[in-house]
Amino acid sequence: MTAATRLAPLLEHFFMQRLMQERRVSPHTISSYRDTFRLFLKFTQQRLHKSPSALVFEQIDAPLIVAFLDYLEKQRGLSVRSRNLRLTAIHSFFRYIAFELPTHSAQIQRVLAIPSKRFTRTLVRFLTPPEVDALLAAPDRRTWFGRRDHAFILMAVQTGLRLSEITGTTRDDLVLGTGAHVRVTGKGRKERCTPLAKPTAAVLKAWLREPSRGEGRLLFPNAKGERLTVHGVKYMLNKHAVTAARVCPSLQGKRVTVHLLRHTMALEMLQAGAYSGEVER
Repeated sequence: MTAATRLAPLLEHFFMQRLMQERRVSPHTISSYRDTFRLFLKFTQQRLHKSPSALVFEQIDAPLIVAFLDYLEKQRGLSVRSRNLRLTAIHSFFRYIAFELPTHSAQIQRVLAIPSKRFTRTLVRFLTPPEVDALLAAPDRRTWFGRRDHAFILMAVQTGLRLSEITGTTRDDLVLGTGAHVRVTGKGRKERCTPLAKPTAAVLKAWLREPSRGEGRLLFPNAKGERLTVHGVKYMLNKHAVTAARVCPSLQGKRVTVHLLRHTMALEMLQAGAYSGEVER
C-alpha cells in the first residue's frame, strides 16, 4: 500500500479542505459529519482490529459500510432517518474522494450506490394558538430569566428560526423601529433577514434594556453570559411546558422544542396562504 491510500490524510483533507474551506459548511454540519466518522472509526477498529491511523482506503468498502449502518440501527437503536443522515455524510466523503482517487472508481461507485432507507414520514406536529399563549405566559417575568425566556419563546414562535440561529443571534443582529427585523446566518451559511411583528419587536426592545451579561453580545445568553446550549434550551422549554400544561391540559405529553415552534410558525403561514407545499423540516 502507498501512503496516498491511507485513510487518515484523506479524512483530514475532506474536513479541512472540502467542508471548511471550499464549501464553508455550517458548524452543525461539521459536528454531524465528525460524529458519523467517529462512530465509524470505532466500528472499524472493532471489526478489522486496526486503529484509525492504520486504516487504508481500500478497506473501506461497501460491505463494511452496510454492516456499520446495520450496527447503528440494530445495536445502537438509531432511527431510519438518523441512519440515512450517517449515510449522507459517508456519501459526501466518497464523492470528494472520487476526484482524489480515480483509480478506485469501482470501489467508490459501489459505496455511492448504497441506497437510503425508505421510512414513513410522521405528521408535522405543531402547537395550537391557546397552547402558544399558555407557553408564552408560563415564564415568570418578574425575574431576569423569566423575561429572557418569554422573549426567546416569542421570537422563536414568531420568526421560525432554527435553534442554532436563535441561540447565536446577537444584539447587533436586531434592527428595531420601522421595518423591524433580525439578521441571521442559517443553514448553508446563508444570511437572511426575518421580519419582526410589532409585539415581538416591543418585547425585544424592552429586553435590550436589560443589563447585559458576559461580553454583552448575545441576545439570549445564559447566566454566565455565554451562548445557550442545546441542553439549556431543552431544559428551559420543558420547564415552561410543564407550567403551561397546568392551564392548558392539551400540552400534557407534548414535547416542546424550537423545532416544534418552527413548525407552528410555518403552519400559521400556510393557513394564511403565505406559501404552499410541505413544511420544511
